[in-house]
Amino acid sequence: MSDAAAPGLAALSGDDILKEGGDARVGRAAPEVREFALGSDSFRPAERLTGLERMGEKIARSLRTVIEPFVQVRTQVSAVPLSTRTFDDWLESQPHLISLSHYRLQPMKGGMLIAVPAEFVAALIERFYGGAGGPSGNAGKRTEFSASEELLLARLLEKLSAIMVEAWREVSPVEASLVQRETSRFHIRFVRPDDQVVVQNFAIHPAEGAPATITVLYPLAMLRPIEEQMAKRIHDEAPTGNTAWRSMLAEALSEVALPVRSILARPEISLQRLMTLKPGDVIPIQIAPRTPLLVASRTIAEGQIGEQDGRAALLVERIG
Repeated sequence: MSDAAAPGLAALSGDDILKEGGDARVGRAAPEVREFALGSDSFRPAERLTGLERMGEKIARSLRTVIEPFVQVRTQVSAVPLSTRTFDDWLESQPHLISLSHYRLQPMKGGMLIAVPAEFVAALIERFYGGAGGPSGNAGKRTEFSASEELLLARLLEKLSAIMVEAWREVSPVEASLVQRETSRFHIRFVRPDDQVVVQNFAIHPAEGAPATITVLYPLAMLRPIEEQMAKRIHDEAPTGNTAWRSMLAEALSEVALPVRSILARPEISLQRLMTLKPGDVIPIQIAPRTPLLVASRTIAEGQIGEQDGRAALLVERIG
């Protein structure tokens, strides 16, 4: 075709008016083009991870029974709605000192990361030994956990990982093995920085003391293939009838407060000496190798009396 326009036709540009079949349409600017990267599609956990959401509710109930003995007051634990972020983005929002424990969930293709804030651990220590459990004044200055905090943290993580394994057992039997535990966000290796992770937060609100959050992270790539199985299994095993009533009763009973006491010795003296006691008198006592821990008149545990961080403490050696 020659460069000259054919008779009856005008040369048209994208901004001209095109008349065809009597229908006039004004040329419009090209629509906005947005870049798209494969694998970065929007993901709404509330719609796709219903199984994990329901699992979180059961985990929250179990967490309360673990945390209350540490804080020694009634505590509410609730599962926060799930969210997804890149791992690097989540790490950037964490403090410099934090307990990060990476567990492999075998035989699944992935694992979980349990994050416990340093301030929460410090509050547990203070509360456990009779303090108020409030926020510490040197929150931004600490660079490592104390020896007492490390011991308490080890006990807490052992119970937390056991709760997670038990919750996953309803979907598929798993074993949790510790891969790495770090106290700095700069050293943990969980997934690649740009990988998507599912963030499951558990909000902790003790009746006395500051609130806190324990976080569990899962690789999104691990959950997607098994979400349908998770949702179906947990839905099929949802409590109904008597099972639901028993669950509510057990939850109510778990909040009953019981006075706990310990007896160092039971010396016996005559009534005559008792009537003549005066300041400065000495009564010989014999302390048993193990000191009992009593609820009412029943011995529930035995241990040794000692000292930790300047406070008297009981090291439990035997339960029952």
